[in-house]
Order: sequence, then C-alpha cells, then structure tokens
Amino acid sequence: MHDQSAETVASSAGTAHAAADATRAVVQEFLAARVAGDTERLVELFADKVDWMLADNPSVPWIRPRSTPAECAAQFTELMEHTVPEDMRASVDTVLVDGSDAALFGHLSGTVRTTGKSFEGPFAVRLTVEDGRITRHHLYENSLSISEACTP
Repeated sequence: MHDQSAETVASSAGTAHAAADATRAVVQEFLAARVAGDTERLVELFADKVDWMLADNPSVPWIRPRSTPAECAAQFTELMEHTVPEDMRASVDTVLVDGSDAALFGHLSGTVRTTGKSFEGPFAVRLTVEDGRITRHHLYENSLSISEACTP
C-alpha cells in the first residue's frame, strides 16, 4: 500500500479544484454566448478539432457532423434559421463539473419554421474543456420529437 503525504493529497485536490473552476468558467462563457447568439465568441471557445456527437437525424437540417470551431458555432445559426426564434426555449437546470468535464441537464422546446410543428424534451450535454477551449460536445436530446416536428 502506498501512502501519500498530506501535502501531495492537498496539492492534487488543489489542482483538481483549479481544473474544475477553469471548466466551469468556460461552460458559463459557452452558455452566455449561446444565449446571446454570439457565434464569434463560440468560434473562440471551440478547440481547433472538436469531438462533436449528436445522433444522426437526416430529417433535421441543423443536425449534421461537425468538428471545426466554425462548424460547431454554426449549429446555433442553423438552428435559428430553421426554427421560430421567439418560440425557442432552453433551460439548464443542473451543471455538474468534474475536472475538465462538465455535464449540463435541462429542457428545450421550439417550433420548426417550415412545418409549424413544435418539439420539446429533456437534453443533456457533455462538454470537455482543455486549455480553455471546448474539445468535446456530446448532445443527447429528444430526437424523436424534433424529427417529427421537422417532418411535414
């Protein structure tokens, strides 16, 4: 059994706390940029290569593979182009941070512009922040409701 000194344990805890604080700060900036529709800031927040995951959904025009900062930031613009902006609602109920990882849980709803149909449901996002930039963005949402709203 290996004994760690109290100083080593405290140093590790301090490092983990600092990483979590840095992650939380980037997540808050990300949320503020999304709310403001600030795609320039979103581009700055995404890393040069992003592990972007969102379940394939061919009937939803704003859901597609992405990996560059510009592609990732464009998701917001594409979502607004295909939905009624006044009807879009998203609330984040919980943000959990563990080192460089964050999980956000909430609820979203909206109306698809071309069909007039609404969608709604819970969502979860897993973000990873490295060197102050988002390297992972995995979104889990009610894809059935969104797909049905996009189908005429």
